[in-house]
Amino acid sequence: MDFLDKLNPAQKSAVNAGEGPVLVLAGPGSGKTRVLTQRIAYLIGYEGVRPYQMLAVTFTNKAAREMEQRVQNLLGEEMTRGLLLGTFHSICARILRRESEKLPVNGDFVIFDADDQQSVVKSAIRELNLDEKNYRPVAVHAAISRAKNELQGPEDFPVVTYRDEAIKRIYKRYQELLQASNGMDFDDLLLLTTNLLADNLDVREKYAQRFRHVLVDEFQDTNIAQYNLISYLSSYHHNVFCVGDPDQSVYRWRGADYRNVLRFEEDHPGCQTILLEQNYRSKQNILDAAMAVIDRNPRRKRKKLFTDRGAGEKIVFFEANDDYGEASFVVDTIAQLVATRQFEPGDCAVMYRTNAMSRLIEEAFLQARLPYRLVGAQRFYGRREVKDMISFLRLVQNRADDISLGRVINVPPRGIGEKTIQSLHIAAHNANITPGDVLLDLARGSDSPFFSQFPARAALSLAEFGGMLSAWQSMAATATVSEIFEQVANDIRYKDHLEDGTDEGKERWENVQELHRLADEYEKRTLAEFLENIALVSDQDTIKDGNVPTLLTLHAAKGLEFGVVFIVGLDDGILPHSRSLDEPEEMEEERRLFYVGITRAKDKLYVLRAQRRGGRGYAEDTIESRFLADIPAELISGQNRAGKRGQTNAYGSNKSNWVLPSPRQPAAIIQPTYRAGMRVKHSVWGDGIIVDSRIQDNDEILDVVFTSVGLKKLAASLAKLTIIK
Repeated sequence: MDFLDKLNPAQKSAVNAGEGPVLVLAGPGSGKTRVLTQRIAYLIGYEGVRPYQMLAVTFTNKAAREMEQRVQNLLGEEMTRGLLLGTFHSICARILRRESEKLPVNGDFVIFDADDQQSVVKSAIRELNLDEKNYRPVAVHAAISRAKNELQGPEDFPVVTYRDEAIKRIYKRYQELLQASNGMDFDDLLLLTTNLLADNLDVREKYAQRFRHVLVDEFQDTNIAQYNLISYLSSYHHNVFCVGDPDQSVYRWRGADYRNVLRFEEDHPGCQTILLEQNYRSKQNILDAAMAVIDRNPRRKRKKLFTDRGAGEKIVFFEANDDYGEASFVVDTIAQLVATRQFEPGDCAVMYRTNAMSRLIEEAFLQARLPYRLVGAQRFYGRREVKDMISFLRLVQNRADDISLGRVINVPPRGIGEKTIQSLHIAAHNANITPGDVLLDLARGSDSPFFSQFPARAALSLAEFGGMLSAWQSMAATATVSEIFEQVANDIRYKDHLEDGTDEGKERWENVQELHRLADEYEKRTLAEFLENIALVSDQDTIKDGNVPTLLTLHAAKGLEFGVVFIVGLDDGILPHSRSLDEPEEMEEERRLFYVGITRAKDKLYVLRAQRRGGRGYAEDTIESRFLADIPAELISGQNRAGKRGQTNAYGSNKSNWVLPSPRQPAAIIQPTYRAGMRVKHSVWGDGIIVDSRIQDNDEILDVVFTSVGLKKLAASLAKLTIIK
């Protein structure tokens, strides 16, 4: 086994470290997974430790599989048989099933997924006669989850306000319902295992004596429950080997506590602390920028990241006039980098702070007819809250749209269940009208002949929805798209529905606001045009994985690497996020998030901002992110001698020494292929006749009347029509 010969001195020190507690602070791209897996191989192959005497834990199944495969490649499958390697939750589930006689559930307990958990929370709220509007299940469950991660059971839940007291009662009933179903949630796996080891000395000693070595990956992402769990399992031999980087702790909202790294050193005085500072991923200029950013955070052990890959190019800063220019610059630059064969499309990544920021970038890719891959989130127009608002507007435009009606008739919940919806369709069928027509008639209340066909409560709910729909359709004749949008969102109290006290709820409302900003641009255009253009964009959702640029949030980027990285949105209020501006610990995490983004880049890094954001004609001025000032001037391309960035011109480019993509070539003149009166055939809709053809947005747009479905508006490049001669 000669794998030790391929390690650098710091890596070798970590791999063959002696017994006792070891803390490995591994900088980004420093080979931490290699160190962890080769430490396991070293202990088995050189020190003679039995595989079943070792426990290795990480956070994802993917990471666990990768670690297991690497160890097997080094030693062979036979020599690793019995090694317990997995995620925290899978290891805990295994222990709990073995020790089930000491639990409030049986050994064949079920683990409730996220949807199941929400259902149980809702049941608990109803049983306690509490209002879901005041105690939203998602927010309540988030509070319960935080408590469990901090080892607080229902009896320990802190009560300061009346709301806390109510959540405490919900928590208690939630646990009772879980146990009555012989089930537990993900947080219970950690909580119950930690409590089991804390309260049962015999059980704790059994596992602590068995596991001669405990190894932990991504230690900076552990919460209080996981920290205590590790402490108990390593309490006999004290051979605990933790690998992590507190500078990459960016999951505070999930309960992760970077301070566990500091606690480890305090709880294990005299532990070996090894720094992995040699980076195998990035050029030195990128590393220097990352260190300049992260060094501003207090209470951390500094690392001096270095590489043998050379200094590399300077970081490119680009300040666009607005967020449209920012998105265009990204796509244009990627196109040039690929065209000049500097990078493959798959080498490129675009990173942003929130999912809502992907919308303009996606549209820029679509307009350029370039494919992309979206990681960690749905496409903007495929997100639930965005589709909901579009469905409401489609229903305003066309009350016969049963698809949209079915989607939003009970959004937010208004007491219209499946039986009521079935009755609505039966009434419409018997009257030979659409369900939308029935709803509009029900808006008249008891004067409607349909009112008596429903139970009183259902009839009132349907009448209320029908009244809103009638009002929206009336205003649509004269109101702008933005005004209709705002009226719908206000009438259904969509913000209250989405903003449930969680980060996810806030992000979902941000997505709705992003769609609203798009609606603002249609001040002089109709609702039909707005919906039509959205349909043309959202139809292009057949993008496949492969050699294409990647779009992702900075949180989703952790653990990944790319040849060239674009970080957009470097404005105060975005990165750092507005929620962090008055919270020192939140600000520190925002800085760590930027650090993570920077260190994903291997060869080239672009940092971008926009002077204005929010849409054409409705944009607001922005302030440059304070993080940009942390990067030394000599590392950034485009600064003048005074260290100030040059002014931007109308296109948004800097007047100083920028390396910018070549100016766009004039678009080729598209000649129409089709003409009015021409007969065509579509693969789905069959025969049709073209009634109009025009060139628009570098494509030929067709109005076609099909025998099967009537009038359709199509883009010729996508429709793939066959001309019938």
